[in-house]
Amino acid sequence: QVQLVESGGGLVQPGGSLRLSCAASGSIFSIYDMGWYRQAPGKQRRLVAVITRGGSTNYADSVKGRFAVSRDNAKNTVYLQMNSLKPEDTAVYYCNADVQTTAARRGYWGQGTQVTVSS
Repeated sequence: QVQLVESGGGLVQPGGSLRLSCAASGSIFSIYDMGWYRQAPGKQRRLVAVITRGGSTNYADSVKGRFAVSRDNAKNTVYLQMNSLKPEDTAVYYCNADVQTTAARRGYWGQGTQVTVSS
């Protein structure tokens, strides 16, 4: 009913940058919070950044000052600009959105995109 499709992951050297995108499609009436989570091998999935419909943001301490989350409400898309990447940023990054459809309101996840920071 609702799909989230991520793009922009890949391999980057330490200190480099990547920009992730996540587009929502389907029977969408409104999207509330949108965010990014990440999961490293053997670890739990953790919040990276979240943005409200009005543009308020919140970040994990480990990415403050390096990552920036933004969104385009007209396109139902959320972005994550990642700068000064470190090896410890290596993980699968997942998009999450709190979506109101004509039927219900619930959270949806994307399929994940791999980010690898290595020299």
